[in-house]
Amino acid sequence: MKLSQLPFKPTNNPPAQADTVNHKLLVQAGFVRQLMAGVYTYAPLGLRTLNKIRNIIRTEMDAVGGNEILMPSLQPSANWKVTGGWDSIDVLFKVKSRTEKNYALGQSHEEIVTPLAKEIIKSYRDLPLALYQIHWKFRDELRAKSGILRGREFEMKDMYSFHETQADFDRFYQEVKEAYLRAYQKIGLVAKVTEASGGAFTQKISYEFMVLTDAGEDDIFYCEKCDFCINSEIAKQKAGDACPKCGAELKMARASEVGNVFDLGQKYARDFEVEFVGRDGKKAFPIMGCYGWGTTRIMGVLVEKLHDDKGIIWPASVAPFQVQLISLNGVEEIAKSVYDQLIKAGLEVLWDDRDTSPGAKFAAADLIGNPIRLVVSTKTADQVEWKARESGETELISVDETIGRIRSLQVY
Repeated sequence: MKLSQLPFKPTNNPPAQADTVNHKLLVQAGFVRQLMAGVYTYAPLGLRTLNKIRNIIRTEMDAVGGNEILMPSLQPSANWKVTGGWDSIDVLFKVKSRTEKNYALGQSHEEIVTPLAKEIIKSYRDLPLALYQIHWKFRDELRAKSGILRGREFEMKDMYSFHETQADFDRFYQEVKEAYLRAYQKIGLVAKVTEASGGAFTQKISYEFMVLTDAGEDDIFYCEKCDFCINSEIAKQKAGDACPKCGAELKMARASEVGNVFDLGQKYARDFEVEFVGRDGKKAFPIMGCYGWGTTRIMGVLVEKLHDDKGIIWPASVAPFQVQLISLNGVEEIAKSVYDQLIKAGLEVLWDDRDTSPGAKFAAADLIGNPIRLVVSTKTADQVEWKARESGETELISVDETIGRIRSLQVY
């Protein structure tokens, strides 16, 4: 893609009243535009990154046996009244039609997926069953804040599983936990698994996947020597206490939730009368689990974690483009030849072909944050100047070597 043809270009001016790094940089770099508090449009650069995040978690959910579906956002109030959510969930958006019928905008999909699964689940042979989607959610937040970290409209991957026994749910949870940790690693994040209250979803303990960031909304206590981690809201410990697992000193940090899992028990199955015939010939209700993974939130967390004073530093796996090509004055034909070679090799290239100053092009490349910057100028002759965004060191190499290096980068 040519940057001159990109409809939302980087700008020198950060948005007014941006309260977080992700809000400032994502708007300034041309990834998103804010429609109103908590609601954003994803521009071409932002959508490219979001699609890569989606595909990473999609691959992992498929690998654990998830079946992808897509459920409606507009939902009948009757389903929410069956579970009691219509009157008990304060963030639920409620809509009344011209025919005086009441609807909800989905803030989660237990009320929709459970009766859907009822069509499938008749016998223990139909279990386990896992259905997931990557879809938009709506929550009537009193104060949407922190850029795309906390919105009124946001996207997440939500999966719902149904099991014959608690033991089978526990087995599947471990599989999903490992899949989540793999996905975070591929994206370039290290997540800690914390215990937390199930809140409005369940009275049981839930598990949250937290990434340390000053822009987070939770305080956690964690151990640097082992994997112990707990949300401060239900913790008996405090910073400086001995870790209950290994005895090392607990640390406190601000963190942002990027995923969760809830053991829903049999509540929704009982509410919607989802029964199956067990191995003993008797009817039973399946155990249900819910697994959330914030696609848009993760995009914001990445920017909070991976940036410098010049802009975003995207991991190669989710950067909008693998390469940002810059042509300086007088070498347009040479740059076009390099661009064509890179494209022919199957690489993702954003070519800054604009008639503007070198300084403006370098600043735009740093702001957008693609992993590799290549410069073609009168000084490079038949080579290109290679610079990794995260290191800042430059060197002259051939186009063929450039292609080989980029292909060797670890991209999922």
